[in-house]
Amino acid sequence: MTTATATRPATPAHATRGARPLAGTGTLLRFNLRRDRIRLPLWIGGIALMQISGPSSYEGIYPGAAERQEQAAVVGDNPAMKALTGPGHGLDDYTYGAMMTNEYLGFVVIAVALMSVFMVVRHTRAEEETGRAELVRASAVGRYAHLTAALAAAVLANVALGLLIAAGMAGQGIDSIDWPGSLLFGAAYAAVGLVFAGIAAVTAQITEHARAASGMAGALIGAAYAVRAAGDMGDNALSWLSPIGWAQATAAYVDNNWWPLGLAAVVAAALVVAAFALSDRRDIGAGLRASRGGAATATPLLGTPAGFAWRLQRASLIWWGIAMFTFGLMYGSVVEVIEDYADNDVVQQMIEQTGGATVTESWLSMIVTILAIVCTIFAVIAALRPRREETSGRAEPVLGTALSRTHWLATHVGIALVGGALVLLLAGLGLGLGTVAATGDSQYLGPVVGAALAYAPALWLTTALAVAVFGLVPRVTGLSWALLVYAVLITYLGGLLDLPGWMFNLSPYTHIPAMPADSFTALPLVILTGLAAALVAVGMVGFRRRDLEAT
Repeated sequence: MTTATATRPATPAHATRGARPLAGTGTLLRFNLRRDRIRLPLWIGGIALMQISGPSSYEGIYPGAAERQEQAAVVGDNPAMKALTGPGHGLDDYTYGAMMTNEYLGFVVIAVALMSVFMVVRHTRAEEETGRAELVRASAVGRYAHLTAALAAAVLANVALGLLIAAGMAGQGIDSIDWPGSLLFGAAYAAVGLVFAGIAAVTAQITEHARAASGMAGALIGAAYAVRAAGDMGDNALSWLSPIGWAQATAAYVDNNWWPLGLAAVVAAALVVAAFALSDRRDIGAGLRASRGGAATATPLLGTPAGFAWRLQRASLIWWGIAMFTFGLMYGSVVEVIEDYADNDVVQQMIEQTGGATVTESWLSMIVTILAIVCTIFAVIAALRPRREETSGRAEPVLGTALSRTHWLATHVGIALVGGALVLLLAGLGLGLGTVAATGDSQYLGPVVGAALAYAPALWLTTALAVAVFGLVPRVTGLSWALLVYAVLITYLGGLLDLPGWMFNLSPYTHIPAMPADSFTALPLVILTGLAAALVAVGMVGFRRRDLEAT
């Protein structure tokens, strides 16, 4: 199978210098916000809900000062826990506010960083890649308008998120969570988002492709978390090289240090200046890094639908696999610390909820669930790749050949399902190896890997929903995430809100046996797999019968 690629000369950066550099920025900003009128509220609302629900959930888990101090001992005594949570502020008097700074902030800001990266890349590099930016720049639009509008939208989104978190935290009436600390806490979220918006603005100038720009910025998010973890674990200055470390250094609700946010503001401003300077050094549609020339002839595998789909998705699969293996390894390394606090009331509640015979089994059962939900994100993204190919116009010439729609879609769906199971395997392998290293007991490796793979049917069902949405109602692919978001809410908030059993049953992840604490049961896995197969079939039929769409 061969395809021809048409090229057109790029519009030079100086072509729009007849217009003022910022001409049209306001119009583009309003247009960007209108395009994100559904996506952006979901991002902001989801992140805010995740954080604001923290204090009320912790009140139920740690009702008294004694329970909080027991948790402070767990957080502060072990380097592995510092790597997961943070440096540990206010451990001598571990209030609910200090718990939010130590145990929530370092994780949830990752979502804020992702929101900012996707938003900036979507309105800059993605617009150039599709050719829309060139058409817009042909009118009276300044050469800096697109980048300025994208950054302005990111600023508005992060400020709105920070204010919402501040109001939501302070409005709960908890003594240790006051308004001064809440304002700083919300500002820390916004500061991290703005730094990574600047990073995305720079990566969008470097490469020609939106996926690569997002991937580079995403890799830097992972690096920021890893550097912060290494610095906190070793009690050294490495954490000061990470924007996440700066946010945690504010010690909101404990010391209320505003000055680390000044560092974030300076870095964000420097990144924005660099992005504008770099944009002057390239043509529209081009990147500063020249595209690597391909081979003169394609390999036989690349000439097949499956081989081409694999080529499109392999980098994502590889990086997801590495990331999930690393996270599993990190979580497994703290098992020994959890065992040291077997008499802790919170740990005893965990054992009762999971039904595990030991603390280690209960802990591993909880972590496997979390890792499985995160792995599902990759599978859904991979399953939605055909939608990107369709809207970009690349799918139409491919499907204009003898290749059937069903065969084309099946190759991408197969990579999503098999790749998702592989990422689950790597996450379980990392968790198992970390547990073996921490406990010195090799018997955990097999059960932990098996526990992770047991979640494959739940991952497949969630992915199959994305396939069905793509086939039937492609314009609302946001629905593809509905089941996963619901599963997250049920996992984290279901017990706290005392939701009825039927609501738990709507999540596929609650039907998976919580191994290794629970015994294996095959029937739920068979039923979930059957439902997944049915949804995939529905998506295939729907795609075959509908028209192709392009934007």
